[in-house]
Amino acid sequence: MLQIDSCLPSRQHSRRSFLRVGTAGMGGLSLASLLAMRAGAVELGQVLHDRSVVFLNLQGGPTQFETFDPNMQAPQEIRSITGEIPTSLPGVTFGSTLPRLARLADRMAIVRSYRHGISSHGPAAHHVMAGGNSSGAMMGAIYSTAAGLSNPQSGMPRNVLVTSAAAGEKYKDLYKSVSRVSQTGTLSPAHKPFDLGAGGTLVDNMQLRLDQARLDDRRHLLESLDGLKRRLDKTGVLEGASRFQKQAFDVLARGVASAFDLSREDPKLLERYDTGEFEPTDGAKKRNEYAKQFSPVALGRQLLLARRLCEAGCGFVTVTCGGWDMHGGGKEFTMEDGVASLTPAIDRGVSALIEDIEARGLSDKILLVITGEFGRTPRINKNGGRDHWGNLCPIVFVGGGLPMGQVIGHSTRDGGEPATEPISSENILATLMHSLFDIGQLRLLTGIPKDVELLIPGGTPIPQLIEA
Repeated sequence: MLQIDSCLPSRQHSRRSFLRVGTAGMGGLSLASLLAMRAGAVELGQVLHDRSVVFLNLQGGPTQFETFDPNMQAPQEIRSITGEIPTSLPGVTFGSTLPRLARLADRMAIVRSYRHGISSHGPAAHHVMAGGNSSGAMMGAIYSTAAGLSNPQSGMPRNVLVTSAAAGEKYKDLYKSVSRVSQTGTLSPAHKPFDLGAGGTLVDNMQLRLDQARLDDRRHLLESLDGLKRRLDKTGVLEGASRFQKQAFDVLARGVASAFDLSREDPKLLERYDTGEFEPTDGAKKRNEYAKQFSPVALGRQLLLARRLCEAGCGFVTVTCGGWDMHGGGKEFTMEDGVASLTPAIDRGVSALIEDIEARGLSDKILLVITGEFGRTPRINKNGGRDHWGNLCPIVFVGGGLPMGQVIGHSTRDGGEPATEPISSENILATLMHSLFDIGQLRLLTGIPKDVELLIPGGTPIPQLIEA
């Protein structure tokens, strides 16, 4: 729906447009006004690197032992229950259910010394997604506060959330915890991620529903109204408004929603991403109450959506995959049942994403981050599970033009603590922001909230990835 808004503030602010376009104007702002807001600041091209982040959030707390730090030298009750497999990095092993990722380890930076010390789901999840920052806002919200809510070239939201429900109607009942990955803290709620799995008409409204003739009619009408208002306006506030409205029309005419349409992909590529075969077994469902909810069958499609969103101009995409809270005991997965379903799905979906990005020449432009809210206890409990553990958290970086093919830090013999200088959540935030922004130019950008202005340039990146 198009509507005219006659309320216009001063030139000093955003020259708020009288064009509102469905839900494309997130948080109550129109697309045209978002474009206008950026015009008076330093050109974004001078500030933003041509790069996106895909943040794969393994909800529940992924095990470090059965994924990226098997610790097979530890006693049997501690080390990986799946054994280990050699990788393409000499002397480095992964859990044995990650053979595809093991072959791609030279494309990764594996951090084995990440610690934040929080072992409760909610606080840990919020801390990790916020990069430990004082505003309490997730990293995607911080990014969009500086970069703008939408990409002015494509109209794509800058900050997007891809839950299992985003992959299609049949996945809508799978587990997701949106609140833990969408907080904005002290920032405006307008910076919440655009949730592709929210349902209703949200995504549909980003697709233009007018034929070209009607679109042109609307364009000409608004241009005429612009001319009339400018003749009546004596302050000059409306000067140049039509340029932003034209840009908004052009954005919508190209169809933002096309980025969400997986039917445009080659069926063979869809097959490579497909994680449908990793539905938990009937036996696992009998033994684990939440096994159906925790199915990773949508993960491959979620990751493919993430790649399409990045190509369309989204700067920060959060992908969720639940089920990693492997306590055992009849509700959550045991280690054996959980790993049998989830780690092969990660292996299939993430390896497909890495190879797809590489084939498209995007390895330097998309930074993949894989982690959860915490790790798991060194010792397996009496129920065949591992419990919450904030003293060592698995995290992996892939691509983004950063130095890959390395292991950063080391864990203790029991896999429970960093044996080297710990990597903090603040280090991770700084690494991502330095990857996304030219920090020197960002300091010149006006209109950014003071707390965000301090957060982005202020942290220390992981030195092995980005020199401070």
